[in-house]
Amino acid sequence: MSKIYKVAVLVGSLRQASINRKLAMALSELAPPSLQLEIVEIGDLPLYNEDTDVEPYPEAYLRFRGQLKAADALLFVTPEYNRSIPAPMKNAIDVGSRPYGQSHFGGKPGAVLSASPGAIGGFGANHHLRQCMVFLDVHMLQQPESYLGGAGKFFAEDGTLDDGVKGFLQKFIDTYAAWVTRLAQG
Repeated sequence: MSKIYKVAVLVGSLRQASINRKLAMALSELAPPSLQLEIVEIGDLPLYNEDTDVEPYPEAYLRFRGQLKAADALLFVTPEYNRSIPAPMKNAIDVGSRPYGQSHFGGKPGAVLSASPGAIGGFGANHHLRQCMVFLDVHMLQQPESYLGGAGKFFAEDGTLDDGVKGFLQKFIDTYAAWVTRLAQG
């Protein structure tokens, strides 16, 4: 029996109708059986403050860190705000990487997909997130690079995903699955 890898999916947008959340859900549906994708909510995390990161730890911190620890791999799906990652995503990275020396990210395979209605598809957010993950020892998938511009047109009113985007997402998630399997097998 093949191993099933648990993937923690962090979505940078908190909007209920978020394009990035829809893309994360589409990736979950397209994922091969070797991957089990689960969106890990970040919207309830209090702003990271080292003064409050002491026993008793905030319940939201404990939940989030536990979900990261239980994951075999990481997948980030994010929009771009002001040429960088959204504040909730940065806060989640800070919470998950603390207390100092106890990061819950390190050593895991990861990937990032950024999507934006703009033409450059979240290029700045994608690269800022990669920079954070390199510091945190996450082994990021390099290809295919995934900056999806024009994201406002990906879904029809009935929620159907555009076939061209679906094809790209399929290639992305299949390549990511091979990456996770390769790293997990050493």
